[in-house]
Amino acid sequence: MLGLILLYVAIVLISNGLARLYKIDPKSQAVMNYFTGGLSLIGNTIVIIHGEFTNHDANFYAAATGLLFGFTYLYVAINATFNLDQRLYSWYSLFVAINSIPAGIWCIMHGNITNMYSWAFAIIWWLWGVLWVTAWIENVLKKPLGNFVGYLAIFEGIFTAWIPGVMLLIGVWH
Repeated sequence: MLGLILLYVAIVLISNGLARLYKIDPKSQAVMNYFTGGLSLIGNTIVIIHGEFTNHDANFYAAATGLLFGFTYLYVAINATFNLDQRLYSWYSLFVAINSIPAGIWCIMHGNITNMYSWAFAIIWWLWGVLWVTAWIENVLKKPLGNFVGYLAIFEGIFTAWIPGVMLLIGVWH
């Protein structure tokens, strides 16, 4: 499931980055955020329910961190649709950014410490954390980061979601 979700995370990050760079109406941007957030919500809820009924709670952490993404995109979409104050979303983003630190460590410890893919996913989590913290810097600290955030979102969409997502889907990355 992760490869599938990452494919949609890729396009939402890329489109959010493009929307920022080209100053596209946030309501237009919200559409893909609804799709991706909804997909993540449904997929991770299925993982939780399946784990509960089969006593496989090992996937709960993966589902919980996956929901951090789903709620991020739904939060962005709802804020854009209703033109809401971004500050509470930004505090949520700080919470998620902080959670990206142990998530990266978990990737290394749960995987194989000598495995390149474990380290790659750890770095990916930490890069996502950097992107999440930009919302808090801009909307709570009131420090504009300009086009950097748009370019970062596009970069992360390609290198932390699209490429790993495709690699997972075709079985090159396990």
